[in-house]
Amino acid sequence: MAIDKALLDQLLAGREPQELFAKGGLIDDLKKALSERMLAAELEDHLETEAEAGLGNRRNGSSKKTMLTGSSKLTLDIPRDRLGTFDPKLIAKYQRRFPDFDDKIISMYARGMTVREIRGHLEELYGIDVSPDLISTVTDAVLEAVTEWQGRPLDACYPLVFFDAIRVKIRDEGFVRNKAVYIALGILPDGTKEILGLWIEQTEGAKFWLRVMNELRNRGVADILIAVVDGLKGFPEAINAVFPETVVQTCIVYLIRNSMSFASWKDRKAIAGALRSVYRADNAEAGLAALEAFEAGPWGQKYPAIAQTWRRHWDQVIPFFAFSPPIRRIIYTTNAIEALNSKLRRAVRTRGHFPGDEAAMKLLYLVLNRAVEEWKRPPREWCEAKTQFAIPFGDRFVV
Repeated sequence: MAIDKALLDQLLAGREPQELFAKGGLIDDLKKALSERMLAAELEDHLETEAEAGLGNRRNGSSKKTMLTGSSKLTLDIPRDRLGTFDPKLIAKYQRRFPDFDDKIISMYARGMTVREIRGHLEELYGIDVSPDLISTVTDAVLEAVTEWQGRPLDACYPLVFFDAIRVKIRDEGFVRNKAVYIALGILPDGTKEILGLWIEQTEGAKFWLRVMNELRNRGVADILIAVVDGLKGFPEAINAVFPETVVQTCIVYLIRNSMSFASWKDRKAIAGALRSVYRADNAEAGLAALEAFEAGPWGQKYPAIAQTWRRHWDQVIPFFAFSPPIRRIIYTTNAIEALNSKLRRAVRTRGHFPGDEAAMKLLYLVLNRAVEEWKRPPREWCEAKTQFAIPFGDRFVV
């Protein structure tokens, strides 16, 4: 709805431009006037309803109430009724903050700002003194959403699921420990991405992964065609115990990074080029021959641990060669999970450590939520890959 220009001119008359958005300026005056007008309209409607019911209710003055907004504090005159039955919808009886204020706090928290930083930011920009307890209360409300999100039903079939982890410092029993946060990123049959869940665990092993797989099964996942993992101990066995037909593929990017950790900086580019002949081979036999050639060559002789690493994971590398180039590119180019990890690390970096698992889960959930909002389209290779999935997996690939 367009606002009448004459009315705008009347509102702006005699005001300096910098006063419009300043504390106590025109915007705050408008918020106050509009809020009080809406409250008055609510009370009028309430009194009419009670009059029709035969109740002799009427106005009873007003009371002052200070509300926190996204830009300032507002003192409003809240109308009252004689019988005390009026409960406004705009501002509930015990509400002290407008929704946009909570949204600002949650948005800043999702960007990795600490409680102290959020408090200082609100004080510096808006002149609002907010207690740390209030900020914690607002962000703690997210935990209910996290619990609901973690238990939501999932789709029956996921052609691809990437499992990855980042390390986060969390205080536990008086000590700051390095804990792993595991992320499951699923690709649906139409190519869209979905984060299946987050799990925090101090130690990884077959029991932990079996619990995760059973949780996914209980939430509705009936089949995973390909699970891409990063060489975690006990992981392939746990996946196949719950999803026996799932192809478990070691992440090629993980193997390359692990290989680079054995080499000096000046040699890494050349080694990465030499390893390309292994994972770009036409089939498993050619890939193994390329690995043997690398092992016998100068880089394999200088860094024997690299070839040993590939050999240890070779059983989970072989499935990669059975797929067509479009599927290989999606498995190898793990841009989606890498982008998620980058956002999570950026948010975690400013924290130092978290006071507990819940605090870590809260922030990571908010960061992931913001990332999901940016996803718009499937990978460009998906159209061709979808056809290729339908051939080897047949009826299991349900579009």
